Amino acid sequence: MRTCKKVVAILSAAIMAAGVLSGCGSSAGGDAAGGAAGGENAAGGSVYYLNYKPEVDAQWQELAAAYTEETGVPVTVVTAASGTYEQTLTSEIAKTEAPTLFQVENQSWLDNWGQYCYDLKGSFIAEHSTANPLTMEGVEVASVPFAMESYGIIYNVDLLEEYCQLDNAVISSPAEIIDFASLKAVADDIQARKDELGVEGAFTSAGLDGSSNWRFTTHLANVPIYWEYTKKGITTAKSLDGTYVENYKNLIDLYFTDSTCDPALLSGKTGDDALAEFCDGMAVFYQNGTWAWTADNDMSTMNVAFLPLYTGVPEEKDTIGVCTGTGNYWCVNKNSTEEDIQATLDFLEWVISSETGVSTMSGAMAFNCPFDTFTDVELANPLFTSANEYEAAGKTPVTWIGTESLPTENWKSNLGSALIEYAQGTGDWANVEKVFTEDFATEWENR
Repeated sequence: MRTCKKVVAILSAAIMAAGVLSGCGSSAGGDAAGGAAGGENAAGGSVYYLNYKPEVDAQWQELAAAYTEETGVPVTVVTAASGTYEQTLTSEIAKTEAPTLFQVENQSWLDNWGQYCYDLKGSFIAEHSTANPLTMEGVEVASVPFAMESYGIIYNVDLLEEYCQLDNAVISSPAEIIDFASLKAVADDIQARKDELGVEGAFTSAGLDGSSNWRFTTHLANVPIYWEYTKKGITTAKSLDGTYVENYKNLIDLYFTDSTCDPALLSGKTGDDALAEFCDGMAVFYQNGTWAWTADNDMSTMNVAFLPLYTGVPEEKDTIGVCTGTGNYWCVNKNSTEEDIQATLDFLEWVISSETGVSTMSGAMAFNCPFDTFTDVELANPLFTSANEYEAAGKTPVTWIGTESLPTENWKSNLGSALIEYAQGTGDWANVEKVFTEDFATEWENR
């Protein structure tokens, strides 16, 4: 079996983060960024970026080295291990040499970390942003989004088309999957004929391990919240009726039954496992987002596209696209020295405007960056192309609304636990419904 390069990259990033965090802060940036060999750092100052995304750690290290070579400004990039970002940030932000640049996912995260946010109003990244920033009382531009992303069900185009050629296949083209009913019919048939197709399941394992369950406790959980908000004509709420939780169950059940493994084993399955299964052709479908594709992982050699997250809501039929939004916002640490703040702002300007920065962000990192400096950039990531094709065909993108509406990390943890119990048969679906309704309101009350 081939091992996905991304799996190795994530493990390497985690190991490297542990080593760097134990021994240095921003003063070690010259070493981490390749040394101040080229330019001269006349203004002083350095940059320490605590990166959230392990899958692009190598590219950030290369950008840091290039910037230091060009300017002489030391840049350290430290990447937190998957699922540990806020824990790592808590530790690092308290140090004398704290990160000068960090990330938040949404408004809820900003509530926790806003006290450290420098007002980016008037900065280059704010002036050239084409997306809405996050704001807070007293800080007009607390954080600026730097990567728009989409997520849904990624599918192996070649495998699905191969299925379509089988005798008595339920569809003749992937385009015929237009709602949950058609998705389920295809997945059930693939699962029943997996030996004939040469796969181990229709879907990759739905990793419920803590390193991976965000795909279901945040991203998939967004879908029933989106439909409830849409029905009510609202954009946020601190309580849910749970009207569409049964639709959430539809897709969860499909993930569990039409899978590469027994549901009872899912508590130990990771995101790395799912990615490897998909890259190795063991499954046709894999829930994840545009970030799963990078120019140097095995998915880059595959023919891939998106399906929306169909859950059986009647209004979804041939009308919706994939979930689109952002969970990636840059924040500059206001407690850094003036020299380090300016160095960080200068670095960000270079990242989104220089040929090196723009080509790396849109190419090797495969980001869709919401800055007017990227207007004429051709995106390398085919998943962005697939997401855009739905919109071009008049389908409505599903708003990435749940990430900003989820009350706490504890709520997501409770949902993950309820899903594990359901998968193992030690708990029933009523507990999942309880998390979506009673626990949702309670967590908001206790914030």
